[in-house]
Amino acid sequence: MGPTDKYTALQNPDLIAAPSSDHGSVKNAKWAFSLSHNRLQTGGWARQQNQNSLPVATEMAGVNMRLEPGAVRELHWHKTAEWAYVLKGQTQITAVDQNGRNYVATVGPGDLWYFPAGIPHSLQATDDDPEGSEFVLVFDSGDFSEDSTFLITDWLAHVPAEVLAKNFQTDISAFAHIPDEELFIFPAPLPQPDKDAPKSPEGQVENPYSFAFSKVKATQTPGGSYKVVDSRTFKASKTIAAAEVTLEPGAVRELHWHPTIDEWSFFLEGRARVTIFAAQSNARTFDYQAGDIGYVPAAMGHYVENYGNTTVRFLEIFKSDVFEDISLSNWLALTPPELVKAHLGFDQATIDKLPKSKPVVVGTGNPNAGNGGGDDDDDDDDDDDKSSQ
Repeated sequence: MGPTDKYTALQNPDLIAAPSSDHGSVKNAKWAFSLSHNRLQTGGWARQQNQNSLPVATEMAGVNMRLEPGAVRELHWHKTAEWAYVLKGQTQITAVDQNGRNYVATVGPGDLWYFPAGIPHSLQATDDDPEGSEFVLVFDSGDFSEDSTFLITDWLAHVPAEVLAKNFQTDISAFAHIPDEELFIFPAPLPQPDKDAPKSPEGQVENPYSFAFSKVKATQTPGGSYKVVDSRTFKASKTIAAAEVTLEPGAVRELHWHPTIDEWSFFLEGRARVTIFAAQSNARTFDYQAGDIGYVPAAMGHYVENYGNTTVRFLEIFKSDVFEDISLSNWLALTPPELVKAHLGFDQATIDKLPKSKPVVVGTGNPNAGNGGGDDDDDDDDDDDKSSQ
């Protein structure tokens, strides 16, 4: 009867009217990038999520960044590794490793890059897309902050000019125009072709820092698709593994858990419902749409259901060198059937349907089952989708 935020309520129907299966207390596991402070710069912007905004996310943090054509995320490095998924446009990345080997490449939508902790690098949008480039960055520490990045302009602004002259073996006048403070993101001339990069006498890095994930063939299932990337295929990515999953309306990313690692999720399109089981009768359901971040602590059971009328696409990201999960249905299929019957009361026909191979995404059903939050044709809901991205 009192004041209410209609749009937030429409985006979170399972918080307003939770399924009867929810019980107890589970920490908040949702954050929308649209709620993050946006750092606007000449040439682009960046907004972040870390433990300050989502306290449960202890292992990973994220940044959503946009660069106009030619704009640069200045030369910098981090105490953490940086993994990236390109959302739109083309981005040229550069890096030099601890052995003096360099790497320059241009990556496009659906592709990845990874820089190990401490490796200096830069990011620059090309003009292949008139709007520039946009990407999501994931860091392997929950307390990461863009404000604690080591920036070249910030460093040199805090070194005496005479020391710079000695270090670079040049006249002190060469440093008369060093910025007084960090540039962070700034406009610059368009990048030169990758082939024109300086040639290091030590050669290129041993394992490329980029990966053409967009060209990896997805495994198709009756309810959608999935593809996995980790250090077995993207060899440089030693601390981050990921999966890209699609769900057709009504389909479910099966009931599963990850034995020892937390999951940081990013929803790219569609509307999804996730219930997290935290043991001791604790379970809570969350609704996600494009631009939302989800988080599931290690070993907690969960599923992802598409309750809308359009395809759901999302990333599952882990602080790990390999992707791992355990399927509930697969576990039961490979357990002696009499033991399963004794626990759950299944009949033999149900036992016979359990998959002995992990299904990952299971088939479609009624896309509007549940609380009816999947009416994507409603004009108000469409506006909600746009405003959240």
